[in-house]
Amino acid sequence: MTKLHAAGLAFLFLLDAMCGVQAQSLARVLITQNIREDQLVSLAGNTRKEMTPANDRGLVDDGLVLQMYLQLNRAPEVQQAMDDLVNRLHDPNSPQFHHWLTSDQIATQFGPAESDVQTVTNWLQSHGFTVKYIYPANAVIDFFGPASAIREAFHTEMHNLLVNGKPHMANASDPKIPAALAAAIHGVVSLNNFRPHAMNRLHAHYTFPDNSFEAVVPDDLYTIYDFHPVYAAGVTGEGQTIAVVEDSNVYSEADWQTFRTTFGLTKRFPHGSFTQIHPRAANGAPCRDPGVNIDDAESELDAEWSSAAAPNAQIIVASCADTPANLTSGVLIALQNMLAGGGPTPASVSDSYGGGESEDGASYNAYIRSLYETAVLQGISLFVASGDGGGDDDNSDLFVEAATHGINAIGFGSTPFNVAVGGTDFADTYFGTNGTYWSSTNGPYYGSALSYVPEIPWNNSCAGSLFASYNGYATTYGINGFCNSGLSQSKYGDIAGSGAPSGCGYGAPSIPGVVSGTCRGYEKPLWQRLVRGNPNDGVRDLPDVSLFAGGDIWGHSYVFCYSDPTQGYFGAPCTGAPAHWAGGGGTSFAAPIMAGIQALINEATGERQGNPDFVYYALAAVEFDFDKINNCNATLGNQTDAHCVFHDITLGDNVVDCKPLKDRDGVTIGTFNCYIPSGRIGVMSLSNTSYEPAFQATPGWDFATGLGSVDAYNLVKSWPGSKLH
Repeated sequence: MTKLHAAGLAFLFLLDAMCGVQAQSLARVLITQNIREDQLVSLAGNTRKEMTPANDRGLVDDGLVLQMYLQLNRAPEVQQAMDDLVNRLHDPNSPQFHHWLTSDQIATQFGPAESDVQTVTNWLQSHGFTVKYIYPANAVIDFFGPASAIREAFHTEMHNLLVNGKPHMANASDPKIPAALAAAIHGVVSLNNFRPHAMNRLHAHYTFPDNSFEAVVPDDLYTIYDFHPVYAAGVTGEGQTIAVVEDSNVYSEADWQTFRTTFGLTKRFPHGSFTQIHPRAANGAPCRDPGVNIDDAESELDAEWSSAAAPNAQIIVASCADTPANLTSGVLIALQNMLAGGGPTPASVSDSYGGGESEDGASYNAYIRSLYETAVLQGISLFVASGDGGGDDDNSDLFVEAATHGINAIGFGSTPFNVAVGGTDFADTYFGTNGTYWSSTNGPYYGSALSYVPEIPWNNSCAGSLFASYNGYATTYGINGFCNSGLSQSKYGDIAGSGAPSGCGYGAPSIPGVVSGTCRGYEKPLWQRLVRGNPNDGVRDLPDVSLFAGGDIWGHSYVFCYSDPTQGYFGAPCTGAPAHWAGGGGTSFAAPIMAGIQALINEATGERQGNPDFVYYALAAVEFDFDKINNCNATLGNQTDAHCVFHDITLGDNVVDCKPLKDRDGVTIGTFNCYIPSGRIGVMSLSNTSYEPAFQATPGWDFATGLGSVDAYNLVKSWPGSKLH
């Protein structure tokens, strides 16, 4: 077995001392009183910020049938035992180390009391709902009924909305339930159809008239992040399965095949395969085929780039349609059904969708947390794109001019049970060293990278200090700063690799969409507490690791095969050399690649690993605290120490542009984490009155890139139990 340094082992030893007792096997009944409909409690934090008089277009039809999830609670001691078991499953000194559970075992040990489920079911049916399915492992009831039943049971009305010219639907106020049920019911997972967005930034197809742009293809990935020696050692993803969860089918399986053929994967790694499934849970819950829709590009790039990282692995696109009326995302249905016995339970899963914690709502956040925890208990490694909005992952619009709601972590990625994957960009253009890192000619599979390339945080915003200085501006803010200049007009946009502290995993904002009121973040996991640079803030911080996600501002982006002609100029025929193919950036690319790297680790160790953060942070504790960190500085580029597991990004930031939050009439509601000394556009800051950038890259862990990017070979080799030495 590969040995961690003594400091890393000490980090792991601490887990056993800090964990609690083994999880309880019997649930406690939580409903102990008779239900009275005249004694109600409000389920706070479950009204969208878009539910305003200006957006309101009146009641939906009473007969509109809606399908929903009801998230149930666990008794506090049962939830604590479940959390403790997660830690023990990852502690090599525990007798439970890597003794992963099945879905049925999770349901038996941690599911809600059957009498509580029956009581809630009877109550729902008494109000005209039909209960379809029970998911005991993650404590969810799947039910449906007309909008009129929502008014009767939950004491809120469903309204039509028009937001930025797009029709939506949402509840007008927080739901209410009888007080007798409050201990058992967390809430309705979603009473709106604001869907999580894909974390990609696509571009028109590329042409390369000169050598000013170096697009990233699989061979570049292999060179920059040191995959070649992994493959040379025979670790290629053979026998591994990676699932990418989606709400759209791929446009064409032929695109995936073309990607692999063009870049030499089929020839060099002939065992890689592709399957598209619509997983039905063991309880019979279906997964409707979503067909091909606006998110097909996300499905394509996830399938292609996860295959690029683990080229002999089986790639599964698990895609489901949203529930009728789009109240629950098909992305989460796909994951939930796989976890509930719906076909394979892959050891590595990538999820590239999400929105801000304070926008998703208290019940939605609780649902995601519970779902992800059941994944980890089954030994699944879950990689979630950290987002593309810098410190503010605003879900309301993919292309907002500037952030308005303050610092906000992504709700899909902020749980303690997933790896949040951030984004970097390459710094060669900034340093003027492109010729040092890229060949003027391509290899047989179009690769041109010569070595590891220095990295900075991915930041396409005018608020990025490096881009401002590169364009001759001393500051990003103020009337004379870059964000208020004519030159930056085309660069406006809340676009950067996301990273932020969890702020509203629990509770309810007092200002819709803003971390405020009773909001509080998820507790800081054990593994994140002892790493240099991670703040003593008591909460889960994002991201964990990062990879290249650049969106062309520095002359680099990913290429992928996406031939859908209906998607405007984003799709392009995948013919000939990839110079005219589709391309883009975003943490959507980084997440499936990290899922692919995990497949390599699983092959090298011969087992699934659960949440990789336990080992990531243990390895980083060694690298960051023993004078190795300076040798792993990403700005060293090809002079970086060859033994580094992480490339520590220390230059740049993921600060985005911002402006005051206003209502539809132009009245300012407030200014949140936005420094605007003068001019119309400000920059994201920890203070409204001084420039405290949110967030800068620093030595060690930071909000801009987490632990940094990885050296694939050193990561696989250093993993405990790896066959590589």
